[in-house]
Amino acid sequence: MGGLAELNGQTLIIIGHDRGGTPEEKAASHDGKAYSEGYRKSLRLMRLASKFRIPVVTLVDCPNAQANYESEHRGIAHALARNLATMANLPTPIISVIIGEGGSGGALALGVADRVLMLENAIYSVISPEGAAAILYRDAGRAETVSEVLKLTAQDLHSLGIIDTVVPEPEGGAHLDPGATADTLKSHVLAALRAFSDIPTIDSSTTGIRNTAI
Repeated sequence: MGGLAELNGQTLIIIGHDRGGTPEEKAASHDGKAYSEGYRKSLRLMRLASKFRIPVVTLVDCPNAQANYESEHRGIAHALARNLATMANLPTPIISVIIGEGGSGGALALGVADRVLMLENAIYSVISPEGAAAILYRDAGRAETVSEVLKLTAQDLHSLGIIDTVVPEPEGGAHLDPGATADTLKSHVLAALRAFSDIPTIDSSTTGIRNTAI
């Protein structure tokens, strides 16, 4: 999901994974595992941000991108690659926030940013623990063992320099007080955006980014 938004009077482009809340919503949203058309929609929004010099905020929460036959047939690998390339050259600031589960290419394709924030209890990895365990041990049940090696917690990733900021959650987790979590996250996003307020944007004509839709 994505579109134009306003945060404390500042216009933004917001792009995020929709995982739904009820079982019906989760099924309709594929539990956040987007198809290629979802990433192409995010690409159109980023090109809009480039054209009008609008900062981008991405909210990442997905186990991975769709990896079934239908997704491959629709060009998921190409869609993810285009996102990665575009975000690496976008002439406006990008703030990426890992708000839950950041897994594999589905998360990375919204995670190339000038600042990466991560909720205290979120995880972020190039592969899910279950997927890594299935590859290494042919046993997805050994996911807990693999997760320790993957260093996928916010604290691990911050110490390794992969993310910039760990955003604290209310005691017991963000789900127990979504309002307080939103307020805390808002202040961190605004602080990250302020860091770029005096940096001029690059003319998109020099970056190779085309504003035409695909």
